[in-house]
Amino acid sequence: MKQKKIPLRSCVVTREKLPKQELLRVVRTKEGEVKIDDSGKMNGRGAYIKKDLAVLEKAKKTRALAKCLEVEIPESVYEQIKITIQKEMD
Repeated sequence: MKQKKIPLRSCVVTREKLPKQELLRVVRTKEGEVKIDDSGKMNGRGAYIKKDLAVLEKAKKTRALAKCLEVEIPESVYEQIKITIQKEMD
């Protein structure tokens, strides 16, 4: 029987290729809003970030997510991402 292919995506901060389950997708909608995409199917420009608080801090410092999504990311979105990552770690 054939092995099922595991989809890999790149983290915009670390540039690592990881399975989708280990990454968090952040989306810029057509209206310019930035949201966390839990389903992985939301419309808009998406960027993946590793589910790690150190990587999130690096993304904030280097503005990697903002550059990739081509929009300023509010502090509230970073807080939502932090809460989501902490839930995943528990």
